[in-house]
Amino acid sequence: MTAPTDSRGPLAGLLVLDLGQVYQGPYAALLMAQAGATVVKIEPPSGEPLRTRELVGKKTLPAMATLNQHKRAITLNLKHARGRELLVALAKRADVLIENYAAGVMDRLGVGASVLMAANPRLVYATGTGYGLSGPDRDHLALDFTVQAASGAMSVTGFPDGPPVKAGPTWIDFLSGTHLYAGVMTALFERERSGRGRLVEVAMLDAAIHTLASQLEWITDKGEVPPRVGNQQGSFMLTPYNAYTTKDGGSIVLLCLTEPHWKNLCAAMGRPELAADERYRTTPRRLRRRDEVDALVGAWCAQFERDELAAKLREAKVPSAPVRDVREVLERPHLHERGALEWFEHAGLGRLALPRSPIRLHGAPHLPAAQNPRLGEHNREIYGEFLGLSVADVDALAADGAI
Repeated sequence: MTAPTDSRGPLAGLLVLDLGQVYQGPYAALLMAQAGATVVKIEPPSGEPLRTRELVGKKTLPAMATLNQHKRAITLNLKHARGRELLVALAKRADVLIENYAAGVMDRLGVGASVLMAANPRLVYATGTGYGLSGPDRDHLALDFTVQAASGAMSVTGFPDGPPVKAGPTWIDFLSGTHLYAGVMTALFERERSGRGRLVEVAMLDAAIHTLASQLEWITDKGEVPPRVGNQQGSFMLTPYNAYTTKDGGSIVLLCLTEPHWKNLCAAMGRPELAADERYRTTPRRLRRRDEVDALVGAWCAQFERDELAAKLREAKVPSAPVRDVREVLERPHLHERGALEWFEHAGLGRLALPRSPIRLHGAPHLPAAQNPRLGEHNREIYGEFLGLSVADVDALAADGAI
């Protein structure tokens, strides 16, 4: 371990260089920071793209506040010869480097995996890309939206009579960021035995295609391209399975995965005879009358307000959930009592709910929500602590454009 050890968490003592930008790379590094690693966020002197948006808009972005807690921030110009030398020097001290530049960018700058791992054979070099380091699509530009399209996810999202629709959240960035974290941890585990680091690669496209499990049934069972099915189950293998409108204009999703779920729902509806009705008694029979089933369930749901219906379905043990808006979620007592969200007075945003790592390591210390660093806030501290540079040295590097 290269950084000073402390009692902050299971990853205390690990030094992570975070060259991530926007969501994918910074999220992987955040998970390490919240587990106690020393994470140094390295940005160009102008800032990473999210920081640039902040500077242009003259406002703090919640994403910067969320993804960069518990990190120390420095600037470094990788287009400057001295800047590249500084990265090599830092990499010699580090355990992990995370970046999600386009494939080949770090190599073209002269500080790719081969160079940095030669300088430090114990370094775990993690790269997140859109389409991977190999293959004919390697150099295609990639953002969450474009990979949603390229992965097939958009083709099955939306309603049958409408166009393809992207998912609202930027789920592929965070899904692939989680895989990047998993890859880093796997490589660190191996390093404990081998003594050597490894290049870890995660492509957004590779991570996304695993989510099409339900749609693959259309290909294998029907030999057809999977359609858009709205809120129905992706392979049309379950019913009821939908979002239903409630009396107050809200929505609730419910599904019957098993026959006991269907019996519970029929009882809650005050129609226990439906569970024994030969037309609806089994899932295959209900599927043949899917529209009828939806009409029956929908008419019942429309009699109640959303939260009243949610309580009835929970009591009946029917898998279900109200469709909550984002503000409701951020104020949800369950998430705050668990510590998944924490209220925090942010210097630029005021009171906001910041998320904690979803990875719970019981018995490990919990880092409270914290202020994210300003651009280059820790230049003097980090370059002094890890490379022994004086304040005058750091100021000279800044004046020269190296940091």
